[in-house]
Formats: sequence, structure tokens, C-alpha cells
Amino acid sequence: MARFMNKKQTILIISLAMMLLVVMSFSMTIGEFKMSPLAFFKTLFGFGDNMQTMILYEFRMPKMLVTILCGAALSLAGAILQSITKNPLADPGIVGINAGSGLFVVLLLLFIPADSNTFIYILPMASLLGGFITALFVFFLSYKHGEINPVRMILIGVGLSTAFSGLMLMITTTFRKEQVAFISEWLAGSIWGDTWPFVIVISICMLIVLPLVFYKATILNILNTHEHVSTGIGVHVAKERLILLILSVFLSASAVSICGAIGFIGLLAPHIAKGLVGPKHQTYLPISLLLGSILLSLSEVLGRVVLQPNGIPAGIIVSIIGAPYFLYLMKKAV
Repeated sequence: MARFMNKKQTILIISLAMMLLVVMSFSMTIGEFKMSPLAFFKTLFGFGDNMQTMILYEFRMPKMLVTILCGAALSLAGAILQSITKNPLADPGIVGINAGSGLFVVLLLLFIPADSNTFIYILPMASLLGGFITALFVFFLSYKHGEINPVRMILIGVGLSTAFSGLMLMITTTFRKEQVAFISEWLAGSIWGDTWPFVIVISICMLIVLPLVFYKATILNILNTHEHVSTGIGVHVAKERLILLILSVFLSASAVSICGAIGFIGLLAPHIAKGLVGPKHQTYLPISLLLGSILLSLSEVLGRVVLQPNGIPAGIIVSIIGAPYFLYLMKKAV
């Protein structure tokens, strides 16, 4: 990957990584139990008291790591979707994948309570199944004259999201109070999976998918060209699209099963990355990953700071930022 980057791009990656570290550090010092920067660094290196150690390592650190990994997963999922559909508006939330994942999570709750020991392991699988079925349905309905119609895809995705949200609300009327509270938090984009088992789950997902996506970076570049060009140089377009779609759904479904129905990260991060380093996937995917982590981490921090003590879910903050940009892109596309 290094051979594709010039000095400017390397400096940009280092700068974004440092920015992410600053956001991480700040995030772990704020909350009901405030921790000074000095106390934070002492605790980080094993010199804090028992209370500080418990708060940092059992509560704040796993939540921050989940936030970073989910932000990276959502941004990468969005980047893949935009490339395989040649649609700059594509995002797992906008095209209905997140809503499909959410519907299957709600259906899962009908049979397994959220506090069950098996829930954490079955949840990603239910989310993945819902997301993949929805993605295939959206792709099938979006095809027109042998290619995906971008505007048609968005309209179908928004329509399905609305329909699935209605179904979720209808199903939740049969739930107990604590189940309704969980679904409400999930739909608002509250990062609820904030313990170490969730860090392990999303880390494994990223370790599986990341090498495959970067291995397919050249294919993604080719798929961005005209379909006749892709076929002419020997790329099996349908097969590659399906493989990359599976990877995208795997990333987004894994993330939303843990961090809730967060949209627009997969739209914003790839667009900003392309604006900074251009459309070549070997260079813009790493930038997109870092930007996705920064955007979601900043949103989570802002949500905690703006309205204390309860805070605002990160998904709402991201929507406030992302919705105007989506409308701007929609206007350009139409």
C-alpha cells in the first residue's frame, strides 16, 4: 500500500491518526466521573487508583474502541457501496441495509432477551442476515437496462427503510418495557455495545474483511470505470460486485448490530477522503477509515458534552451533520 502513497498522503494519514488519538484521549477523560489528563495517563500506564482503573478499563476504553472500529467499518462499507454501484449517494443507512439489519435484530428480540448470555453472539448473525437480504432486494429492484440506476436505488432504499421502521415500531408494541428501551436506543444510534466482548467481535470482523478489501482495491478502481471497460480487461463484473457487496454488508451489519442504526458515516467519510487524496482506492480507503473513526468518535463525545448527564446518541449527532450534505449531493445528482 505504501508504494501508492506520496509524501503528502503519508503526512495526512499521520495527522489524522494523531487527531484520532487526541479525540480518544479527550473522550476517556470526560463523563460523570471526570479525570484530569494527568490522571488519565497515569491510569493508562497502570499508576491510577482502583476507581480510576475500573472506570477507564471497564467502561470508557471498550466503548471508545467500539466507536472507533464501528466508524471505520461503516466508512469502509460506504466506500465499497459507492464504488460497486457507481453511486455517490450510496451508504448502508440510506440504501436500507441498516434498517434491514434492525428489523432482524427486533425479530431476534422476540425470541431471545437482550440480557441473555447468547444474545451477543447471535445478534451479529441476525443483523448480517437482515442486511444481506435487504441489500440483494435493493440491488435487484434498482437494476434498469443492465445497470444500477443511482436515483432509483436511493428511492427504493429510503422506501424500504421507512417500511422496516414501521414494522419495527409495530413489533415493539408487543415488547416489555426494557426491550422497548433497548430498541429505542438502538434506533437512535446509541453505542450500546460498550464492553470488551463487543470489542473482540467487531475486531475479528475487521481483521477478516480489511485484508480482503485492500486486496480488491484494484478491482474497485476498475469497477468505477464503464462496465464495458471492466469486462474488456477480463473482470467478471457480476461476481466481483457480489463478493464486494457481501464484504460491505458484513462490515455494516457487524457495526450497526453493536453501535445501533447510525447512518451517514459511510457517506461522509469516503467523500471527504476522495476530496483530500483523489479516487484511487489504494490511497483513499485508509484515509476514509480514519475519517470514519474520527467522525463517529467526535459525534459520541459531542453527544456526551452537549446535553449532560444523559447525553445525545451519536447517531443523532451524525444525522444532524450528514443530512444536509446528503440533500446537497441529492440535488447535484438529480
